[in-house]
Amino acid sequence: MTNKPILIIGKHGKTGSRVVQRLQSMGLQTRAVSRSTALPFDWQQRETWGPALQGVVAVYVTYQPDLAIPQARADIEAFTAMANEAGVEQIVLLSGRGEVGARQAEEIVINSGISWNIVRASWFFQNFSESFMIDGILQGELILPAGDTPEPFIDAEDIADVVVACLTDAKHRNRLYEVTGPRAMTFADCMAELSQLLQRPVKYTQVPVEAYLAALQQQGVPEPMQWLLKELFTEVLDGRNSQVQPGVEEALARPATDFQVYLKRMVDSGCWSDERVEQAV
Repeated sequence: MTNKPILIIGKHGKTGSRVVQRLQSMGLQTRAVSRSTALPFDWQQRETWGPALQGVVAVYVTYQPDLAIPQARADIEAFTAMANEAGVEQIVLLSGRGEVGARQAEEIVINSGISWNIVRASWFFQNFSESFMIDGILQGELILPAGDTPEPFIDAEDIADVVVACLTDAKHRNRLYEVTGPRAMTFADCMAELSQLLQRPVKYTQVPVEAYLAALQQQGVPEPMQWLLKELFTEVLDGRNSQVQPGVEEALARPATDFQVYLKRMVDSGCWSDERVEQAV
């Protein structure tokens, strides 16, 4: 590595924030950006891309809202071309398992002429503690349009470890890591294990996707996010991603974190504490 900074797109994201912390703890220079940083980066405003890319050695790319959306392909093409012009030496792309748009973005990065890594992931453990599912959990019922398809949920901490390994060790260059947790679980399985640990019931209720989208619309959720959630629940969560993959162990020479370890960590943090339940009800 040189003394040039590493650009992290998505400073406040689930993986971006963790990658920044790890790189800084290693004494490496970082340039973490988002729409709200002093040097802003906005995927919808291409004029913000060039200044963020100037003088950086590598980039960790997280695309918002998701590589599944139709606009992603054109944006990733334009971004990689701009990165090439800026002299970026490496791109690490957070990709999505089972998404056609994500595969297209991967090919663009792989064929960009820049050293690359693809970290291909899907549903995070942290969706239960840092995202739109936490309110339902605190209220005792998680309502989603997902059936009994198992998913090998992945810890965002593991993703960050893999990304940092790719950014800091040349032996990983030009490799794809498909990362999952160590076992596939349904949403009902997850809530059963959470209930047992919390010693209070948190049930899982499946609803038709049309009813779920109607509820999102009533809540004022933007249409692009509605489209994305429909895509994730009807297309990506159809069994295509149910198989456990060895990416974490391949990259880090250790097993992926189990859901039980994550649950205990979150319980200790007070994430789903009785006090928070009382506030949510």
